[in-house]
Amino acid sequence: MPLLCGGTSEVKPADQKIQDIADSVKSQVEEKAGKKYCKFLVKSYKSQVVAGTNFFMKVSVSLKEDHIHVRVFQGLPHTGGALEVHGLQESKSHHDPIEYF
Repeated sequence: MPLLCGGTSEVKPADQKIQDIADSVKSQVEEKAGKKYCKFLVKSYKSQVVAGTNFFMKVSVSLKEDHIHVRVFQGLPHTGGALEVHGLQESKSHHDPIEYF
């Protein structure tokens, strides 16, 4: 199925690139959540091309199968390509679908 302009991609399994992005914004996520996570492992994600890229990640944050959904925006290279956490949804499970937020 082709990607719709502005729409999100299909769910993809996490790879090293997406885990590296998550690792680089972990402190931003912890600050927004007001807590520290003992585990921070991306399970799957969607992406959305805008004036940069939004990454919607499903992240396992505990040994008990607790998950969060994180939206990370990566700016375009000519703007420096900075990574910023633009959204966080807590109290998610492994089975909760990744939705736009």
